[in-house]
Amino acid sequence: MLTLIVLLPLLGFVLNGVLATQLGGGLLPRGRHIAATAPQGGPVDLGRPGDDPIVGKPFVIVVGCGLPLLSFALVVQSLLALQAGGWAPLVEVAYRWALIGDRVFEIAFYFDRLTAVMALIVTGVGSVIHIYSVGYMAHDKSFGRFFAYLNLFLFFMLLLVLGRSLLVLFVGWEGVGLASYLLIGFWFDDLANARAGKKAFITNRIGDAGFLLGMFLLFHALGTLDMDRINTAFAFSGSAAPAVSASLVGILLFIGATGKSAQIPLHVWLPDAMAGPTPVSALIHAATMVTAGVYLVARMSGIYLHAPEASAVIATVGVATAFFAATVALVQTDIKKVLAYSTVSQLGFMFLALGVGAYGVAIFHVVTHAFFKACLFLGAGSVIHALGGEQDVRKMGGLAKRIPITFITFAVATAAIAGIPPLAGFFSKDEILWYAFASTRGGSPILWFVAAATALMTAFYMFRLLWLTFLGPSRMTHEVEHHVHESPLSMTGVLMLLALLSAVGGFLALPHFLEPQLPLPAVDAHLHHFERPLLVLSVVLALAGLAGAAFLYGGPPARAQALRERFAGLHRLLSGKYFIDELYERFIHSPLVWVSDRVFLRLGDRRLLDGTLNGLAALGQRGAGLLGRVQTGQLHWYAGLVLMGLIGALLWSWRHA
Repeated sequence: MLTLIVLLPLLGFVLNGVLATQLGGGLLPRGRHIAATAPQGGPVDLGRPGDDPIVGKPFVIVVGCGLPLLSFALVVQSLLALQAGGWAPLVEVAYRWALIGDRVFEIAFYFDRLTAVMALIVTGVGSVIHIYSVGYMAHDKSFGRFFAYLNLFLFFMLLLVLGRSLLVLFVGWEGVGLASYLLIGFWFDDLANARAGKKAFITNRIGDAGFLLGMFLLFHALGTLDMDRINTAFAFSGSAAPAVSASLVGILLFIGATGKSAQIPLHVWLPDAMAGPTPVSALIHAATMVTAGVYLVARMSGIYLHAPEASAVIATVGVATAFFAATVALVQTDIKKVLAYSTVSQLGFMFLALGVGAYGVAIFHVVTHAFFKACLFLGAGSVIHALGGEQDVRKMGGLAKRIPITFITFAVATAAIAGIPPLAGFFSKDEILWYAFASTRGGSPILWFVAAATALMTAFYMFRLLWLTFLGPSRMTHEVEHHVHESPLSMTGVLMLLALLSAVGGFLALPHFLEPQLPLPAVDAHLHHFERPLLVLSVVLALAGLAGAAFLYGGPPARAQALRERFAGLHRLLSGKYFIDELYERFIHSPLVWVSDRVFLRLGDRRLLDGTLNGLAALGQRGAGLLGRVQTGQLHWYAGLVLMGLIGALLWSWRHA
């Protein structure tokens, strides 16, 4: 059954990839495609002349959405089987991959409490995003190719989550990177989309180098890559402890997680990845792929429980990323870029929880974040769809009455991420703040203070986004305003479901469900009396963010403008995203391009390699030319040469006589 969960989306990819290739110009783009503008603002692939669809859209929809839903049903069935078996993990070997000496490498799947939670999110939220895409991509001629890519992504993500060994997980890890590249650059006619896909792919390869080194060290020390066996090995102490540094391995694995989950300094790919279709942003950059790094650290908690140095690094990087991304989100004007930096910030909260030993709480925030951030991204997609492609919030406003379902669901998700009780984000974020303050595994008032300031900024920039998009006077052009319309039921129905989950998801109490597998850290006994005041303070911070956004953007526009002018330098720094991309361009990209051009290309390739080969060829050619002059076809010239040869031979013989 576990194997079937993984293979069903792969079957969808194969069916749509083979049978629906003609419905969008092919599974892989060929030739020159013509671009137009779809109602949702993305370029439409009009295909090539003479393409006749093998199958129609109904087939693509049934396969593309039905098989992920069937995987979701099988995950639910596996969860029931797990419960019936007393929560003993389910293990299923698909086949033997390789046998090297006495080492066996298997494609095996592992299903426990943590796997169940992640698989439910991947298949559940993933399926509803597939359904949303039916309406969002309805006018795109690459409809079949899009669903084939979505199914491929889901296959690799399930391989990552259900894989028993790090090796199988790594195949899924790399696979979601490939699928992300294909989906981000889906509208490849636009050069910016193609560049964004390449940027995401290459940046993640940097982190993957650390992941591979960590895997090599673990295999060398333990002789296995099965994650349950690795955790068990690190649970022992004394002479039975693995002959490898837990902190070293933990940091190497975290480097991989840093790339996949967009933490400092490898965060730069995720905001640019918003270039793809909005359902891609919701699926990959909110609910699934970017949380793979969080899942990896939680899955390998047996290592990190014995690696306080690595845990401290994770907590520090996490809280720094959360604060940094929140400051950038304060001034963004692209509706999807605000949500992108919000995602980076929320991922920082998750790593903060992991760093202080609250692994179950981090997964809890993964789940609630999947609900409200998917709702926010898809809500943004509904806005873009309604406005014919407009993404600048400065050109919106007054949409609450025009697209009421989108507005209500977006408002619920906004309140959830801001931490307004009793919505989902309040419960998971408050747990993170509490353990950041009181955990005996590295919690401190400093971590809490930075995280609390980030929570305040989160509430502010999210309500700012809500206000600029839906409330206040309309700033749309007359042409855009004339075409504003609510999205179809396939989109609004998904928004309502996700808004409901964003409202009630906090009552799932996932940390307690996961506690037998991911124990919560101990709390400093001297800090227990701070728990309730900090809870009240977190609510106050959320309400303060709401009030600040209402004051600045609910009144005269001059208020916000005056604040921008007063802090013009800071505003320029934040709107420029601290100019980190420019720093990378100047100090990393440009020097590498110079070395590649001047040293490797001009000196190494053209002068040494090409010069040597071309020089030898030229020497042979010149020698052949000189010898060729001897062959003139003139008899008297040949006779003269023979005579010269005889004279030379006689002279040589005379001198040596």
